Amino acid sequence: MDDNEILKKLRKQIFLVGYAGGMAHLASCYSCLEILYALYCKGVLNLDQDSLTRENRDRFILSKGHAGLALYAVLVEQGLLPREEFYSYLKPGCHIGGEPCMRDLALVEASTGSLGHGLSMALGMAIAYKTDKKDARVFVVLGDGEIEEGTVWEAAISARAFMLDNLVVILDANEIQKMDSITNTIKLNNWREKWEAFGWRVLEVDGHDIDALVSVLTERNKTGMPLLIIAHTVKGKGVSVMEHNPAWHFKLPNKKELAVFKKELAITDAELETVCRERI
Repeated sequence: MDDNEILKKLRKQIFLVGYAGGMAHLASCYSCLEILYALYCKGVLNLDQDSLTRENRDRFILSKGHAGLALYAVLVEQGLLPREEFYSYLKPGCHIGGEPCMRDLALVEASTGSLGHGLSMALGMAIAYKTDKKDARVFVVLGDGEIEEGTVWEAAISARAFMLDNLVVILDANEIQKMDSITNTIKLNNWREKWEAFGWRVLEVDGHDIDALVSVLTERNKTGMPLLIIAHTVKGKGVSVMEHNPAWHFKLPNKKELAVFKKELAITDAELETVCRERI
């Protein structure tokens, strides 16, 4: 199975699990799925089951925590999370919910969901690695709507001061936040100019191109500058009714929209009936 087939399968699984749970940020999950897949499944992060307690492991923080289902799906694909755990999403006794939580999964390096704090936590981890002279990196995924939060910029200005070239931020630049476009809301999206002004090295990439993502993510940065990768993405990527549509920040499909999901994600009636029974 090639990468495109695997990613379509993961989008299908994310939908079915979210639909069975009764709620999900599907569009946000779909915009960053390739980013997470590149990190975990294409050899970028030096992580496996045996390295989870190793002090010099790479660390990852999903700051836009509402896309947690995408992270869980990728962890399952990489064999780092039991499939039955993934399918227990939002059921009684489950260990995974809408956002990643350190209390519930050893794989989660930071509890997120309250937007704007992931970079500050990553900053502390990167400083610790520098102080201890450990050859490991800290990665964090931010949403472009999320970076309207002031704490992001406090961390950004500090990262250059500490010369954290072991810190990598991937900006999921899908150009949409909760109910509208970034441009209409904040009237600002010239992210390269802003981050470069804060002393960051900035690269741009198609956030749905696996090869391009792997190329920039595996490059070892020795510039003394923290790295921002602006990953241009499509919110709701893979399902036409969701793509570029702010209304899909947090909802499940109605009957008409469900037909589109079934067709474009190759969901069978039997699969849908199974998750519908689980919702009862």
